Amino acid sequence: MSFHISLDIDRPPAAVFAFIADFRTMPRWYEAVSQVTALPPGTRFRMVRSLPGGPAHNDVEITTHIPGEQVTFTSASGPTPFRYHYRIEPNADGTRLTLEAEISGAGLPGPAAHLGGLAERLFRQGMKKNLHTLKQILESSA
Repeated sequence: MSFHISLDIDRPPAAVFAFIADFRTMPRWYEAVSQVTALPPGTRFRMVRSLPGGPAHNDVEITTHIPGEQVTFTSASGPTPFRYHYRIEPNADGTRLTLEAEISGAGLPGPAAHLGGLAERLFRQGMKKNLHTLKQILESSA
């Protein structure tokens, strides 16, 4: 499943990029993420998420990093393969953040494995909520 979500954040693009590009901030704004650990050489991370059926571990790598403009995180292992590509662009009020996401429910354990499209729609709804939390965090730190 692929989807796009865009939102405007009343903060400078550099501040938004610095926050989103630091994968270790995810537990602060991504509801299902409980822990992120950096792995050597610094472009890989181990993430623990709460998913239907229990905790899930993903190894994630930075596959695109254009300072101030774009960052992509791609799962290298674990259930629910994903690719999150974030684009940061200046706008009149600060920043336009756009997420281009690809995610699959493939690999979910137990009964959740049979949810298919429903699981993917839930991911999209959850990500919208997560990005609004990110927006609140960034705007309250102004």
